[in-house]
Amino acid sequence: MSVSRLPRYARSAVRFARRRPLRAVLGAMALVSLPFALLVVAAFFTPLPPSLSRSAPASVVVADRSGQVLREVRTENGEIVTRARLGELSPSVVPALLAAEDARFYAHPGIDVLAVGRAFFQVLRNGRVVSGASTITQQLARTLVPRPRTLRGKVREMALALRIEASLDKHRILSEYLSRVQFGPGLRGIEAASRYYLDKPCSKLDLAESAELVALVRGPSLYDPRRRGELVKRRRDRVLERMRRHGLAAPEEIARAEAEPVRVQPPLVDGGAPHLALELATGTLPERLEKGAFSRIVTTIDAGLEREVETLTRRALAEVASLNVSALAAVVVDNASGQVLAYVGSPDYFSAGAGGANDGVRALRQPGSTLKPFVYAAAMEGLGVTAATLLPDVELTFETEQGPYTPKNYDGRTHGPVRLRQALASSLNIPAVDTAARVGPPRVLELLHRVGFASLGASAERYGAALALGDGEVRLGELAEAYATLARGGVHLPLTVVLRAERPSGDVVAPARGAPARVLDGRTAAVLSDVLSDDAARSAAFGRGSALELPFPVAAKTGTSKGYRDNWAVGFTREVTVAVWAGNFDGSPMSGSSGITGAAPLFHDVMLAAMRGREPAPLTDREGLVDVEICALSGELPGAGCPHRLHELFRPEQAPRTECTMHVRRDVDPEDGLLAGPRCSEGERQTFEAYPPRYAAWAKAAGRPLAPERYSPRCPSQSPVEREDVNAREASVASALSEAGPSVRFPSDGARFLVDPAGPARQEIVLAARPSADRRAVRFVLDGRTLATVGAPFELPWRLAPGRHRFEVETATGMRARPVMFEVSDAR
Repeated sequence: MSVSRLPRYARSAVRFARRRPLRAVLGAMALVSLPFALLVVAAFFTPLPPSLSRSAPASVVVADRSGQVLREVRTENGEIVTRARLGELSPSVVPALLAAEDARFYAHPGIDVLAVGRAFFQVLRNGRVVSGASTITQQLARTLVPRPRTLRGKVREMALALRIEASLDKHRILSEYLSRVQFGPGLRGIEAASRYYLDKPCSKLDLAESAELVALVRGPSLYDPRRRGELVKRRRDRVLERMRRHGLAAPEEIARAEAEPVRVQPPLVDGGAPHLALELATGTLPERLEKGAFSRIVTTIDAGLEREVETLTRRALAEVASLNVSALAAVVVDNASGQVLAYVGSPDYFSAGAGGANDGVRALRQPGSTLKPFVYAAAMEGLGVTAATLLPDVELTFETEQGPYTPKNYDGRTHGPVRLRQALASSLNIPAVDTAARVGPPRVLELLHRVGFASLGASAERYGAALALGDGEVRLGELAEAYATLARGGVHLPLTVVLRAERPSGDVVAPARGAPARVLDGRTAAVLSDVLSDDAARSAAFGRGSALELPFPVAAKTGTSKGYRDNWAVGFTREVTVAVWAGNFDGSPMSGSSGITGAAPLFHDVMLAAMRGREPAPLTDREGLVDVEICALSGELPGAGCPHRLHELFRPEQAPRTECTMHVRRDVDPEDGLLAGPRCSEGERQTFEAYPPRYAAWAKAAGRPLAPERYSPRCPSQSPVEREDVNAREASVASALSEAGPSVRFPSDGARFLVDPAGPARQEIVLAARPSADRRAVRFVLDGRTLATVGAPFELPWRLAPGRHRFEVETATGMRARPVMFEVSDAR
């Protein structure tokens, strides 16, 4: 090259060297040495970046139970960052990296003097930058402390590189480089690039793939395998050629690698459970995984089932959209382990309009009737009731902190005395509230806490008996946990969603598991499971062929919150529990949708999916129970006059011992249908229904087949003179009632009652009154406090409380009965 073509400063240096060669050589050596000496001094005063003393912020890989990636949760700045551990990399990765970026990595102190000199003379010769001189350590320094693209910035970078080399060994530098440097847009670390572009871990890379990935570092945006495959191949082959030149791989291996096409996988499709994955990665789930402490979390999710449930949820949403339903959520639990197999927080996480980022599995909503089984469980264990116990489904009013409360059934009707099986299967509200009042809200709430409803944090007084209808807020996950407790025969096990979590260092942490705890008698759980799986019993309310009927036995319950804001369907087989919620995240009401129409169709489909490939085990364990034939009306042993009979499950000590008292046989005059007296030779014996006093008014209004109240004139029970005397007495009593107003029918004045310490937890009497002639509702007042406003049959159960009590009855117009005094003592 002609000297005349050199830059002016270069020509002057050449002329000086020709005139004074020795002085020129010494000056050149000093000139070259001085910058490096200054760099060493600068390195001494350059601190290590604080970020180097801690692990790089890593994205979190959330995997299903088999290790399949569900989702990789990016860091706060939107990057996928995966830490690399050299011991787990393919053996071809480091040689390929050295060939591509820094062949003399193990020989230099952080700055490659030869590379700097080569780059400098290339600039002199070509007038432009031909090749870089940055070492792997310098690139790491630039990643840790970004610099301006100036000479001063370059000097600072070189000084930091020297400082890093003086502080860390080469192994650590390579590890930090492969964990922090960009390998693609939004991708930091070779492990992240390997999974993103090739869908495999770095440990599985071959030589061609290793060369392909390290080639990306030179231009992460430029070298994009999915958009510029040919450009990437040329760069990869250049890396392979350098490996050949430096002897970093066998020639035959390099030849095979060069023959390979550039490999790239389609963009990864997330495997599902976005709500769960993000909440785990950010440490907001009850597992309390520390945010940023883990790089990989292996969940209990079954990816195949998860995807199917997500698909079913989106399809179900389209089918219920006309009911003004914009959100659905579902969870599937393996009963034996308490592990969550599927977790769908909403149909579309990214639907901003429907609030899709809200998590319906964890949202607090009113559960409607889904708490009723646990109310009856408390009654079974506290009051000794059975599935055949008669419960009142007549108009009742309860006094609450908010004022009088009169529960109504979903169909707006009352059904008189109903067996517990009927009440629960048909989801009747009035019997459930009455039962909750008799058991006592504190005991109901305590049981709900035991089966998993931790969200019910208010006092029992705040909820009151309305707790039976879902007057509180719970989570869908809690509902699944509680019903899984019934499926396990009364053994509670907290739900779990994490099998193990891995720290960036490789340490594995297994979250603590909750211990199983028996919270219900197995026989109680078995009876409730049998009731909830009784398709015939719930047909009165839901009809046959509803969404709750499946090809195998399923114990199921629906619920609808007040104002139609929430629909629920939850149920279980022996193997799995499925819980579904439907509604709107903004709290707006649905259009008349109930649990059977809103949530149950999705429940049906998800249960089928969850049970696919499983052989259903018997749903109910009947050990310790006896099967007894009973009268369908009374729940007692059937008598000769009982036309309808069925079988019921009982604990042996609770099986009925008495014959039905609600069917009676009477002689009737066939001419007029009235009672036939002894003198009637043509009397015809017929069966009638007979109800306790509290149901008499309902039975008459409902047109039940009651026995006639009068005797036939053709054959009366008494002589005409006797009949006139009876009529006169009845008229006198009626007149006295009309004039005197209401009176106390029970207890009598001066009565004494004992509380048996060996008896059931709740022992009670039935307070009763005679109304005034207009038979309007009256107020029951005990010790100066109004208990309730009571209509026909003017009776109210009251739990015995030791002490001396004053009971009185008064009408709305101010008429009062003469008060009675009675005493309750402790038998001890």
